[in-house]
Amino acid sequence: NKFIAAQGPKQDTAADFWRMIWEQKSATIVMLTNLKERKEDKCYQYWPDQGCWTYGNVRVAVEDFTVLVDYTIRKFCVQYQASDGTKTPRLVTQLHFTSWPDFGVPFSPIGMLKFLKKVKQVNPSYAGPIVVHCSAGVGRTGTFIVIDGMIDMMYAEKKVDVFGFVSRIREQRSQLIQTDLQYSFIYQALLEYFLYGDTELDVSSLEGHLDKLHNTSAPLDRVGLEEEFKKLTNMRIMKENMRMGNLPANMKKNRVLQIIPYDFNRVILSMKRGQEFTDYINASFIDGYRQKDYFIATQGPLVHTVDDFWRMVWEWKCHSIVMLTELQERDQDKCFQYWPTEDLVTYGDFTVEMKGDTLCDTFSLRDLLLTYGPEKQTRLVRHFHFHGWPEIGIPAEGKGMIDIIAAVQKQQQQSGNHPIAVHCSAGAGRTGTFIALSNILERVKAEGLLDVFQTVKSLRMQRPHMVQTVEQYDFCYRVVQDFVDIFSDYLGIRGRSLPARLTYGTALHTHCVQMQLKTNEAVSSDESRFNLLTEPGSLEFTPGMNKGFIVHVCVIMHIYILCLGACSGVS
Repeated sequence: NKFIAAQGPKQDTAADFWRMIWEQKSATIVMLTNLKERKEDKCYQYWPDQGCWTYGNVRVAVEDFTVLVDYTIRKFCVQYQASDGTKTPRLVTQLHFTSWPDFGVPFSPIGMLKFLKKVKQVNPSYAGPIVVHCSAGVGRTGTFIVIDGMIDMMYAEKKVDVFGFVSRIREQRSQLIQTDLQYSFIYQALLEYFLYGDTELDVSSLEGHLDKLHNTSAPLDRVGLEEEFKKLTNMRIMKENMRMGNLPANMKKNRVLQIIPYDFNRVILSMKRGQEFTDYINASFIDGYRQKDYFIATQGPLVHTVDDFWRMVWEWKCHSIVMLTELQERDQDKCFQYWPTEDLVTYGDFTVEMKGDTLCDTFSLRDLLLTYGPEKQTRLVRHFHFHGWPEIGIPAEGKGMIDIIAAVQKQQQQSGNHPIAVHCSAGAGRTGTFIALSNILERVKAEGLLDVFQTVKSLRMQRPHMVQTVEQYDFCYRVVQDFVDIFSDYLGIRGRSLPARLTYGTALHTHCVQMQLKTNEAVSSDESRFNLLTEPGSLEFTPGMNKGFIVHVCVIMHIYILCLGACSGVS
């Protein structure tokens, strides 16, 4: 029994839910619903936001949580309080998929497949069944279980039998897979997996992978760079979802007619009173590594769309603008100058004033004061203008791109994580490459993993032609390699993956203290690892550990002390 399919706990069944987790020795919970959807309660929040809480005889303490764009990972310290004494605590991981829409199915199976892989990675082989729930525990729950089962069958038997598998599991729990959309989504996920497989890489294997991609004499089973990129160019552009950008009133607002935003994620402006079609701008919301709609990919403003550009920056609270083109390239206009050289300039209802202009190694940093005239409100916007990118080709080296990405991230941390407006000329090639690299490098820092192919594929599903050329695609790989080379000592990844698993006992009398960092070495399946240490222990470092991670561990230990203090006052 690999899974337990369950309904989302209700307030009066939360204690039963945790008792089931304990009795079945489950170490992983898969949650496929949000707490509320369309203002309707779907699941009771059966975990504390911080500190710890007791559900029946089971005490649950929050150890850690990580929010990503498609799912959230929460780690709980779970301890059963029996009449004959308190049991040894256990570590339980909840993976909460947050990208399933209120109705229907996810737009793309990419996020679900990444989520499924993460579930497989975190679940210990010696633990009990994985508990899977949505709201009723049949529709989404069944969809997840079937996708997992069919991928396993694909490996074991080189075939799939969705109908037969669904028929069998419906004998175990009725109504698993509720709609034809869910049934169709299973096939979409399996086709995605069959066509593209697992393209994720550990940073330690990046150099070898690049050698294979550039080895023209490689055997046929080695996919070259051009062939890998060709799979992306074969993706269908959803022209039926470009209705607004193709309206006659909006066509003149597009710099390049082949690059028009999709209707489902286009940036919508407030309609000007009495003026039809004034809510359109050629711009698309793009997901970041941790946050949906973190970027706005847009074209370089035209002379007649500058006020729309500043309206977008104002209405969507952008504090950062990234410009990746020059105003003119090879005697062709690529972008209208939408900021003043000195003093201030008015564009429609907005006044833009230059407050500072600093030239860095590869980019200019401008501070612009944006004033909205009707309300006389102001906002400081930082303009990052990258100078090292030719219209044809790629930058000579990757360090400049690493530097500007770091500068933008620092600005975001200081100003709040509102959308970052990114543009080149058409808003696809260089823009897509910048956004792809931002997401890839963020994941490398957080997980020591990268997936250039799926990152770019995901961008192309959100805006056509993102990362336009094979040279730009190759540049993504090269910049990551440069990043690894520059920061390998800090990351501890020279010649290996991220620093090995770090464990420590309970010298500070905390009950649930365990931290694991990705390693290539196999983790012991000894069942004793399922129970966390309860006796005072010592901090254990692996070779190559660096000061940055020691500081990180100290921070984590401090959090545990706070958690323990919170628990002591809760019954």
